[in-house]
Amino acid sequence: MQHVEYIESVKNTVLAKLQAEADPERAMQQQVYMNSEMPYFGLSVPRCRRIAHEVLRDYPPQNSQAWSSSILLLWRDATHREERYVAIELLLHKNFSHWLVPDHLPVVEELVVTGAWWDYVDSLAARGLGTMLANEPMQTKRILFKWAKDQNIWKRRVAILAQLKSKSNTDVDLLSKCIKPSIGHSEFFLRKGIGWALREYSKTDPDWVKEFVEKHPDLSDLSRREALKYLARSN
Repeated sequence: MQHVEYIESVKNTVLAKLQAEADPERAMQQQVYMNSEMPYFGLSVPRCRRIAHEVLRDYPPQNSQAWSSSILLLWRDATHREERYVAIELLLHKNFSHWLVPDHLPVVEELVVTGAWWDYVDSLAARGLGTMLANEPMQTKRILFKWAKDQNIWKRRVAILAQLKSKSNTDVDLLSKCIKPSIGHSEFFLRKGIGWALREYSKTDPDWVKEFVEKHPDLSDLSRREALKYLARSN
């Protein structure tokens, strides 16, 4: 199958599957809940994930160019939010995680910047940049350092949340350096993201998190409260 034919087949197959299961009543509720200008078909995120798996099973990409091009076409041509959910799941599928390397950063960056909302960005952080960090640590660290100071708040949030699933493999120096530029920022999604990242790591190293919070009295009340949530329960 030629490149253009392949990416068109992926897009058309995804769209047909989404349209076949559309639920207009649920779609309206989802759009209101997410405060989204883009409408929904009315499918759940887990169902979108399964659709992505089905499409990749039936149309396995022969190379990373076909994979990334199909993701971008689906994303850019999307008329409904679930098309973008499926595009993200195509990007994050475990069978192709070895392609999540800095060479494909422009794909992830486009999804983050143009998506610009937590339902897209948070998956791209923990499962996208987090995987990229595991695949190529040195180059990805430089990317995250840069994103942590970017004017775009969603790139900052990605940098903060990239190690959300890293547990004992967390690079605490990287985590600290990605959090610090946003400590004084007034943006809710950055304050919440800082608290979330610290709260998750507190499950692995509560003493480090407690010390970090103590050393940074300028943390917002929201960040501090979220960071210490599990620690407060254990006391």
